[in-house]
Amino acid sequence: MATHEKPADRGARRGTEALNRIGGELRVARMDRGLSLRDVGAALGLSHVAAGRIERGLVPGAGLSALARYAEVVGLELSVRTYAGASPVRDAAHVALLRDFRARLGAGLAWATEVPLPAIGDMRAWDAVVRGSGWLYGVEAETAPRDVQALARRMSTKLRDGNVDGLLLVLPATRRTREFLSAASALLESIFTVAGGRAMALLRAGLDPGGSAIIVLPRGRPPSERPGSALPSESPGNRPPFG
Repeated sequence: MATHEKPADRGARRGTEALNRIGGELRVARMDRGLSLRDVGAALGLSHVAAGRIERGLVPGAGLSALARYAEVVGLELSVRTYAGASPVRDAAHVALLRDFRARLGAGLAWATEVPLPAIGDMRAWDAVVRGSGWLYGVEAETAPRDVQALARRMSTKLRDGNVDGLLLVLPATRRTREFLSAASALLESIFTVAGGRAMALLRAGLDPGGSAIIVLPRGRPPSERPGSALPSESPGNRPPFG
């Protein structure tokens, strides 16, 4: 029976796989250069037994510094990078932000969370997607936006690869969000072309939001539950990019 692998367990498995792979590469390089385990151990200040354990991936606590030193001794360079993977663990605030956004959507719209991007082997996923008649939008929620360049790069690549009609970035109405958007507007306005208030009003009505938008979500009862809610009028020449 298939089981859901926890993020920490997945990380441990991949760490073990990486140690085994690197150890094998170190062994091949050592033998190719005619070095014995005693030669390598002496250069590293280790016994030949300890050096052999590293090659066999039997030292779970082997740090990057130790592996890099071993690699240099056998004529290699250790290179380590991180890549976008599966969705990280989300905190309660993130879950609540998505829940509050969903509560504001029109009743006829479909909603799903943790939806993988379509490319085979791509580990990324949308926080959620919202679907209407003939349209589909990816939804990303950020409770504490910080690095505008990293966020813009991540949003742009997911929008490019996600096979959606647009992207809805949901942020909480906080001072940090206001400061972030004030500093980030020049970089983000090329991605998010629809005013957030307009997009949210259309979504409440069950309609296509019209393009990618940043939606700043206030706390409290959804506007759809308040009397007098309606689509806002909008002047093309006086439209805020966010909000």
